[in-house]
Formats: sequence, structure tokens, C-alpha cells
Amino acid sequence: MSISKSDILFEDNHLIAINKKAGELVQPDKSGGVSLEETVKLFLKEKYNKEGNVFLGVTHRIDRPVSGLVLMTKSAKALSRINQMLQDHKIKKKYWAITANKPETDEGTLIHYIRRNEQKNMSSAFKKEVTGSKQAELRYKVIAKSERYFLLEIELITGRHHQIRAQLSAIGCSIKGDLKYGFNRSNPDGSISLHSREISFVHPVTLQNLTITAPVPNEKLWLHFQLTMK
Repeated sequence: MSISKSDILFEDNHLIAINKKAGELVQPDKSGGVSLEETVKLFLKEKYNKEGNVFLGVTHRIDRPVSGLVLMTKSAKALSRINQMLQDHKIKKKYWAITANKPETDEGTLIHYIRRNEQKNMSSAFKKEVTGSKQAELRYKVIAKSERYFLLEIELITGRHHQIRAQLSAIGCSIKGDLKYGFNRSNPDGSISLHSREISFVHPVTLQNLTITAPVPNEKLWLHFQLTMK
């Protein structure tokens, strides 16, 4: 795994945003694969000829089969401030999801109670609170369609484990390629058609308004939808 210029969506002295490819790990796990975190650390070390350890803070993770924007910090101060902004819901995150089924309404809010099963590494979405569950909320809007599929733009209100995947599955709109959450066949590359598209926030140090957008994967259906939205 390596970082190219086209993978970097934004960089300054405090932050770096990467367009993660589907299949890449954000942080090391028990699988032992090389993670994006490790790759970005090495990239920064080489780019700036740094000696010793490179600080890199991961502000949020996206699932391995998901593509798109991952925001990291290059200082502890920026990480602390971004984490506080996330807790205070001052950071807006949007995702794009491709589904074969259309929700009952073109836009709306989904509220479920999510319970995580760590052994199976998946989550279940319930209409009512159950033991061990946490409330999960998102807003969605159908923003485009092709002959067979629909493109949904999703704004996360909460950040639960596999939240988008579980909530869309619960309303009969499993994400294309997501076998774990009910789609009937996999994508050829093992990805699921969920993309971390955009993040908007006030820069934690410079205080400028920032919106960072991640181009979609280089795949026919994704490119069709991206072109449709221009």
C-alpha cells in the first residue's frame, strides 16, 4: 500500500485527509494487514524527512470494504479539538450509498436502536430500545437513479458500528455488494457500494470553514452517478 498525490484530498500543518480505497484497513487489526494509518505515517516521515516517530491521529474510521474520505490529524492539539467537535456534533459527514431498492420516501430520517455483536462483527437495528443497544440516527435523500440502482446521500447524526449498513438493511435497502447485511451478491472487488463522500467543519486551528470531498471509486456505476450529480 502506498500514498499518491491523488489520494490526498487536503493537507496542511495540522490535518491530512485521505481518499481510502475499498479493501484498505484504516487502523491495524488482528488480520495483520498493513493499515492506512501506518502508510500515511511512513508517507509523512519520508516527505518531511522526519526523525523518530511521526504523530498521526485518526479521527474516525470507515469499514474495510468502504471507500472514501478519512480525516487524520498531524498534531495532538488538532486531534483533541476534532474529537471534541465530533462529540458536540459540529462536524457534518455525508456518505453516498448505492442500493437496488428505493426507500418508501425520497428523503427522511431513520432512527433505530443499534446493538453490536462483536463476535460476528456486525450490528442489528431495532425499532425499539433493547438491552445493550444505542440510539442511531441518520438522514437520507435519494439524489439519483440508474436503470437498476438508486444513489442515496446520507448524513450521519450519530456514529454507531456499521450504522448505515444496518439501518438501510432494516428498511429493506441493503447496500449493493453488502452480503453481511442482506444484499444478494457481492461486488467483483469485494467492496460494498458505500463511499465516505464529504466532511464539513471549522478548522480546529485556523478556524476557516472547510468542506472536503472525496471523488468516487474508478468504477462504472460510481462514475455514472458522480457525473449525474455534476
